[in-house]
Amino acid sequence: MIQRDPAEATTGFPRRRPRRLRMKPAVRDLVRETSLQVDDLIYPLFVCPGERVRKEVPSMPGVYNLSVDELVEECRAVADLGIPGVILFGLPESKDEAGSGAWIEDGIVQRALRAIKAALGDRLLLIADTCLCEYTSHGHCGVLSAEGQVANDPTLELLARTALSQARAGADVIAPSDMMDGRVGVIRETLDAHGMTDLPILAYAVKYASAFYGPFRDAAQGAPKFGDRKSHQMDPGNAREALEEARQDLLEGADVLMVKPAMPYLDVLASLRRTFSVPLAAYQVSGEYAMIRAAALNGWLDEERIIWEAALAIKRAGADFYLTYFAPRLARMIQRR
Repeated sequence: MIQRDPAEATTGFPRRRPRRLRMKPAVRDLVRETSLQVDDLIYPLFVCPGERVRKEVPSMPGVYNLSVDELVEECRAVADLGIPGVILFGLPESKDEAGSGAWIEDGIVQRALRAIKAALGDRLLLIADTCLCEYTSHGHCGVLSAEGQVANDPTLELLARTALSQARAGADVIAPSDMMDGRVGVIRETLDAHGMTDLPILAYAVKYASAFYGPFRDAAQGAPKFGDRKSHQMDPGNAREALEEARQDLLEGADVLMVKPAMPYLDVLASLRRTFSVPLAAYQVSGEYAMIRAAALNGWLDEERIIWEAALAIKRAGADFYLTYFAPRLARMIQRR
């Protein structure tokens, strides 16, 4: 039986009134459980061949494919906003069956890494996405077997070569996104064997086979030419499996775990936060960005409020930091508050 405060019997109303802590902005700020900081943000960028190229992605208004020279200037502006880091995705000059553009010394991302380091030094943390899908002629995340399936084990060596090449070019963090079994372990062993024991791995540990990636494939020109990626990316109906994927990556040497996409999988992010004490990241992916932008451009939503609320949701669910195409907008919003 619930025990009532004697005062309630007299007044007919509870003494505790939660609205007392909501009446004034200063009080709301004082008791807020989750807050946003510029240090929480990582900005995804797409680098392409050419010079003075700044080509808007049709399905992602405000997001651009940038040549190396334009990318350097964009990174300078990002650093000036106080955003701590960027993650780079490459559009190579040409593609082949093995995705060799991912690991060659003069690859597009490798050139970008060297150029940013030369211009900005350590002002920005440079994260290299490590996958083959943007570089293979068939658009899949690894080499193909004779049967046309993504071959897990032969792909691992190529991912390790890519990670090593990116590290030598100046990457501060390696971020394998391919979802091949065992790739974190092979990459860790390769980096360690070349004296890079201090280089962290941000594992796309929980990456779902999601329709929310559609605009990204437009931006990175990495859509598969046939089939899909359900053989290696996770089934959207599975949550317990996410814990096993994350645990396996940690055992193989991952330093940070990431959930992708973010908002449709906040429950999974929260579950990882309850289970593991390691740093967690989340990726607010292209489809999440495109939906918010499209609704805002049509006048259906208050864009800044939606951007802020979505970011709060990701942080509240357990992300220590998050990757978002809204990073510059969020940085300016945070600085105004």
